Order: sequence, then structure tokens, then C-alpha cells
Amino acid sequence: MAATIYYDSDADMSVLQDKTIAILGYGSQGHAHAQNLRDSGCKVIVGQRPGSPNYDLAKRHGFEPQSLEDATTAADIINMLLPDEVQGGIYEEHIRDHLSPGNVLMCSHGFNMHFGYVAAPEGVAALLVAPKGPGHLVRSEFEQGGGVPCLIALGDDSDETTLKLGLAYASAIGGGRAGVIRTTIAEETETDLFGEQTVLCGGVSALVKAGYDTLVDAGYQPEMAYFECMHELKLIVDLFYKGGLNYMRYSVSNTAEYGDYTRGDRIITEETRAEMKRILAEIRSGQFAKEWIAESKSGAKKFKARREAERELPIESVGRDLRRLMTWIDAEEV
Repeated sequence: MAATIYYDSDADMSVLQDKTIAILGYGSQGHAHAQNLRDSGCKVIVGQRPGSPNYDLAKRHGFEPQSLEDATTAADIINMLLPDEVQGGIYEEHIRDHLSPGNVLMCSHGFNMHFGYVAAPEGVAALLVAPKGPGHLVRSEFEQGGGVPCLIALGDDSDETTLKLGLAYASAIGGGRAGVIRTTIAEETETDLFGEQTVLCGGVSALVKAGYDTLVDAGYQPEMAYFECMHELKLIVDLFYKGGLNYMRYSVSNTAEYGDYTRGDRIITEETRAEMKRILAEIRSGQFAKEWIAESKSGAKKFKARREAERELPIESVGRDLRRLMTWIDAEEV
């Protein structure tokens, strides 16, 4: 069945005319939503704790940040744009009891709503509007007159009025320019986690590291391995983005295309596909969510240790040195 896709022409912006929207958290998504909404003529308030870098950023952007409690109380529509791992606890302590019947509780990733860490109280509608891109892109595309595609989903007790508010919100942040796809909170959450873990982040990172190690272990120069397995990946992804697999294959050499067809399946084997299914099952059952929340509550020691170890991998040090020579990249280092 074809997806339902909405555009600006499907959105009635007047439904936001008398609404106050609270953006809770001024991080990656929060700063983009707040500024885009304001530029679209919406009344926006920001909830962000004092003393944090994001508080200062919101001030520099012309907002007067409030406490989460005050922002929630003052708003009609409340979008929680806080990190997944802390959102549930913050919701219980600072947000839930300040919601009122008739409010709309929003998120831009369904993790906490879907797995039960956030539950809208009676009389409060649940709504998801999820841009399919990082916040800085949501902002920059909007400023250039474009937009990032969004997903939209309603909670179980939400209705067509909530959908209209969601479509107007999505258009106000630029999503209606690119397309707003109807989904469910469960589908958004599970597909997002699966894509991150098996393809976009976990899968690609592991593949890049394995390719680099294979070449270096065989005696090839680390710089050559970096270019072949990391640097050139962007060129291929850009072709995917523009025209899919077929356009990529049209653009590369016949030799590369033949190697794609005859060797790719030897990398992504039936065993790999079986592991993908096991990972999806862990996501759908809530096992991954419980694991991540438990890790976070315990101080995230394993997570932080792995983060530090990955930053010191040889491919990372080689890459840092090479990127310094490529002034056209505008490299970012953390």
C-alpha cells in the first residue's frame, strides 16, 4: 500500500494561530524547530535549564528560556526534544504534572512513547512529527527555502484535530515543502532504531573499519585504506541520494558495477541477514530500549569507554591528519 504523503497545500496554518508551542530542550532538533516555527509566525517558548550551553545558545538566538515546568504550563503544544535516555525521568519529574486537558504532547522520535517511558495523561493528545535529518539540516534547508521530509503519527487517543495541528507544525518547520509521510509511532521508532543500528551507523561504521583493517593488515598504506574505505564513501552515498542504486551503478565504472553484483552478497551473507532479524526482534520486544536506559542510569560507563576507544582507532587518527590537508572539506573534529 502506498504511503500517504502531505505537503504545504494540505496544511491549515490557521490552527496554530492562537497556540503557544513549547520546545523543551534546545539541542540539535530543538534549536531548529524553535527558530523555524518562530520564522513561520508561530508563538514559541523554550524550556531549557540555566547554566547549560544550550541555554546560552537560546538566549543568543533571541529566546528567553524558561524552566521545563513553566514552559509546559504556559503552552498548548509541548514538544519534548530531550535525549532519549533521560526523557522518561525528566517527563515524570518536570513535565507530566504540568500538562492540562486539551494540550498536545509531542515528540520527534517515538522511543519513549512507544516503549512506555512517557505516557500522555488523560485528555492530552500524543503526536509525533519527526524530521528525517539532523537539526542543523532542518534549519539550513528551511533558511534556503527548502525543507527536510518529516514523518507524522498520532497517539492512540488522538484525532483529526491533532492531525491538523501536526501537519501545520510540520509545515512550519519546513517539512511540508519536502513531504510529510503518515506513519505510526511504533513504525517510526522501530524502523529508525533498526536503520541506525544495522545500516546507517552500526553497519556502515563496522564495514568501514573492517575494510580499512583488511587493507592495512595486508600491507597497504593506511592513507590509501582510508581513502578507499572512508573518504570515497560520501561520493557513493551522494549518488544513492540523487538517484538510488541504479544511478550509482550508472555513474561508476563497469568494473565497479560488476564487482558490486558479484561480491556484495559475499559480504552481506545469509548469516548477516539473520543477525539483522535478531536485532530487529530485540528492538520490537523492547529489549534494546531497556538495555540502553539501564546503561544510561548506571552512569553509561560501558558506553563512554567504547566512545573513547573508538575515537582513538588508527582510522580516526589517519583521517584527522588527511582532513587537515583537505581545506575544501571544512572538517569538524570532536
